[in-house]
Amino acid sequence: MTREEKSKVIETLTAELVDAKTLYLTDIAGLDAATTTVLRRACFKAGIRLSVVKNTLLEKAMEASDKDFGELMQVLKGNTSLMFSEAGNAPAKLIKDFRKKSDKPILKGAYIEESVYIGDDQLDALVAIKSKEELIGDIITLLQSPAKNVISGLQSGGGQLAGIIKTLSER
Repeated sequence: MTREEKSKVIETLTAELVDAKTLYLTDIAGLDAATTTVLRRACFKAGIRLSVVKNTLLEKAMEASDKDFGELMQVLKGNTSLMFSEAGNAPAKLIKDFRKKSDKPILKGAYIEESVYIGDDQLDALVAIKSKEELIGDIITLLQSPAKNVISGLQSGGGQLAGIIKTLSER
C-alpha cells in the first residue's frame, strides 16, 4: 500500500469515526471463510457495518478525529475489525448470539455516545444498554401509567356513584 493510499484510507476512516455514534472493536481472527460470511450477513441484516482495518491506520484516524476515544487505542493489537451501528446495543447482541455457535468475535472495546468500554467482560453490560427507541417506549409507558390509573379510577367510581344515586332516588 502506497503512502497516498494509506492517507486516503486514514481520511475515510476519520470521516467514519466522526460520524459514528457507536463503534465496536472486535477480533474475528481465526474464523474460516464460511463463518466470516455468515457473520457479515448477520451484520448486514442487523444494520451493522463490519470492516477489517489495520491498527496503525485506525490509530492515526482516531488521533485525527476530534473525539476522545480514551483507552481504545491501547486495545489496537492483533487483528481488529470495526462494527459501526446506529443502535448502541445491536453489535453486542449480535456478538452474543453469534458466540453461541463460535468462540469469536471477541470484544476488544466499544465507543458508544462518548462512553468507552474496554474488554470482553463488558459484553453483558453492552447488551443491557437500551436503544433510543426502547427508551422512548419506556418513557411513553411511564407517562401513560398515571393517566390510565386516573381514568380507570373514574370509570369504576363512576359506576359505583351512579349506582348509589339510583338507589337513593328509588328510596
